[in-house]
Amino acid sequence: MRHGKKVNHLGRTDSHRKAMLANMATSLIKHKRITTTLAKAKALRKYVEPLITKSKNDTTHSRRTVFAYLKDKDAVTILFREVSEKVASRPGGYTRIIKLENRLGDNAEMAFIELVDYNEVYGKTAKTEKKTTRRRGATKKKSDQPKAEAAAAKTATDDLTIVEGIGPKIAEVLATAGISTYAELAKTDAEKVKEILTEAGSNFNTADPTTWAEQAQLAADGKFEELEKLKAELDGGKKVDE
Repeated sequence: MRHGKKVNHLGRTDSHRKAMLANMATSLIKHKRITTTLAKAKALRKYVEPLITKSKNDTTHSRRTVFAYLKDKDAVTILFREVSEKVASRPGGYTRIIKLENRLGDNAEMAFIELVDYNEVYGKTAKTEKKTTRRRGATKKKSDQPKAEAAAAKTATDDLTIVEGIGPKIAEVLATAGISTYAELAKTDAEKVKEILTEAGSNFNTADPTTWAEQAQLAADGKFEELEKLKAELDGGKKVDE
């Protein structure tokens, strides 16, 4: 009877079982995922996870201890150089077992066992963080580009509300139509501006853009004193008759 005996011998002698698990652990470290029976995958998890924990302490003693189990120099090198860095922040649970369909022939339960941090689907977040760290300069350039474009757009926009007769809402309508600077407004005919306001709605029909081009030209030339004098002569956008 097997009371209290938790070790699955997998139908093999002790030496055969150790050699098989060493070969499977080596394949898992090199290829990051292998397919086997469910019983072997569970036995391999108990065999390889302590070795991965051991690899976090990169000393000669640790390397010799792990080599005594794996007996493969390439696997030991990969484990201590690549895998240990990948799982440095993970406190155990380095492998994942996912069941597959039963094997044809003997109907054995199949599964694949993989290193968690090398999964392209579930480990996508960790992989992205690593890329961001390596390409920090490139990431900043990409994030700064929209800010630079927004700053340039802000610089290229003038405050049209200084023109007598243009309020914030009318300025938004003109900006939507592509008129956002003094120079653009100065080049636009009054009839064209009137059409834009008419299309915007009945709330803007009362505005009179007759003198807007003249005011905008003064603002574009930087003649704000003359603009203020002109605005003093205007009443609602129209010149006061003398």
